[in-house]
Amino acid sequence: MTDAVLIDTKDFITTITLNRGDNRNSMTPEILNGFSKAIDLIPEESRVVVVTGNGRCFSAGADFNSQIQAGSETLQAHERSYEMYRSFLKLLDVQVPVIGALNGHAVGGGFGLSLLCDLRVGNKDAKYGANFVRLGLHPGLGISYTLPRTIGHQKAAELLLTGRLFLGSEGRENGYLLEAVAANQVLGKAMDIAKQVATAAPAAVRMTKKTFRKFQAWDVHQAAHDEAFAQAASVNTADFKEGVSALLEKREPKFTGS
Repeated sequence: MTDAVLIDTKDFITTITLNRGDNRNSMTPEILNGFSKAIDLIPEESRVVVVTGNGRCFSAGADFNSQIQAGSETLQAHERSYEMYRSFLKLLDVQVPVIGALNGHAVGGGFGLSLLCDLRVGNKDAKYGANFVRLGLHPGLGISYTLPRTIGHQKAAELLLTGRLFLGSEGRENGYLLEAVAANQVLGKAMDIAKQVATAAPAAVRMTKKTFRKFQAWDVHQAAHDEAFAQAASVNTADFKEGVSALLEKREPKFTGS
């Protein structure tokens, strides 16, 4: 297994760590493949999973220095878009509670990954959000589905339509984060919660998670699949090329609507 993603289990708590802090834990093939393998390696006896990152970022999302849409050239554009998120979406298959220990910034696809967690503890000074429209890109990874269910329709609409990022302290206020603490306290706080979950009756916890999501009509896979069509279309626009260029050149984009 690649060391791009680490996995460790102790006292029924499995910790999965994105371990490419030097590249902001971006969605490179090694991170995505490593994450997929880590999900497969979660022990049966685990009662709770904690997902975190090393470095200043939890995950900065797509690596725009590489190909944004992964997958075989034989796939259609929307299939390549969906394929990019498949590894992170495997988190939905985990039957025990998942806690995100968001040590640092979580943006774009990294923000989407955090929304797949059942609970989130974040860094009060880090930036979070879905900046897709600031790049000329449609959201992916089911964010347009998960975010309104997490913080409410109107607040989600404001964040999705402006692409505005927000600090962890605001995330505690809007309901995105359960707790917002100093960077060096994030993992410890998440572990405190994980220990409480791990000492509860494991069968009851698993069943509670299942029914909780059932009655929310939780179908992120379908949402991510539907988003993939719009994201694939937006990748082919001039505005997307301008958005990525502006990001890499650290300037404000000039969109034309083409």
